[in-house]
Amino acid sequence: MDIRTTQHSPPSGSAADTAGARRGHGATADLDWRVRIAGLGRYLPRRRVDSAQIEDRVGLPRGWALENSGVAFRHWAEPETERASWMGAQAALQACERAGIEPGSVDLIVNASGSAERAIPDGGPLLQRELGLGRSGIASLSVHATCLSFVAALELAAERIHHGRIERALVVSSEIASVGLDFANPEVCTLFGDGAAAAVLERAAQDSPSRIHRIAWRTMGEGVEITTLRGGGSWRPPLGPNTVPADALFSMQGQAALRSGIRLVPHVMRRLGLDDMAARAALRWVAPHQASRAALDVIEQIGFAGAAMVRTLEHTGNCIAASIPLALEQGVREGQIRRGDTGILLGTGAGLSGVGLTLTY
Repeated sequence: MDIRTTQHSPPSGSAADTAGARRGHGATADLDWRVRIAGLGRYLPRRRVDSAQIEDRVGLPRGWALENSGVAFRHWAEPETERASWMGAQAALQACERAGIEPGSVDLIVNASGSAERAIPDGGPLLQRELGLGRSGIASLSVHATCLSFVAALELAAERIHHGRIERALVVSSEIASVGLDFANPEVCTLFGDGAAAAVLERAAQDSPSRIHRIAWRTMGEGVEITTLRGGGSWRPPLGPNTVPADALFSMQGQAALRSGIRLVPHVMRRLGLDDMAARAALRWVAPHQASRAALDVIEQIGFAGAAMVRTLEHTGNCIAASIPLALEQGVREGQIRRGDTGILLGTGAGLSGVGLTLTY
């Protein structure tokens, strides 16, 4: 069964298809966007932090982090030298080199990150300047959908490319989670790492197999308090009368987030037309968000018999929005994802949201 040609819904554009999409029932129609990932890059901070260091700091037994969070070590940025925009630029330069292009040849730069270097301006101009393109005039902006920011930015850029508005885009996710960790919460302080990843997108040749096939999103806003960082915005500004130090720290109810994800992912799979084993047989790789070991186990249990599952969690931790592109980059670099192979980007994020995107690399 070929995911690129098989329909699991009424014909695209039909009244039934439109109504079904609005209700959230049935599968999405094939997009067939002629877009190619031309190059991928990554950057991990120089400081490597073993889980034993955190366990000793907070009084956990040795091995707790690997057993419960699935992380053996992660990288944390040095705040004076490794800013998010600088990290993102290193990943972007590597992606451009692998794509065989100069950074200045892109038409769009998208910062796709869940953590912000500054409140104003957004990270797009900061990234543009860090790339030495501060006088280029290249459109530069940010897309923020927490852990799913890369997929959201990929969709935005790919649609523009497909419809001929631009020829090439640079999408970058760069995250520094370590500044907002709550060391009184073991499941938080042992889980997260810092890192950056980037992708160059461009129009695919007519005879290229590279395509973006389907995208499915589902958001359940009733879960906004399950994973949150309350401070930094207009609700709890830094000098606000009701702001307390804890508002600057990330808060997560791990079990509640996992339960919500278990409910979200099957719905996303149905919308993608992948709700049975035969449909999933067309997939050759899965690049999931590295939310936690338990979350990855849930995705694996869905059953992707012929697909390589890319895991980076043990050696990077959960890098927020950079997790999915880091998995994509590792899969390509290590040969799990090859040109012409069809696979899926899949995950959940704060909000709570679930997303799936199928593409042929």
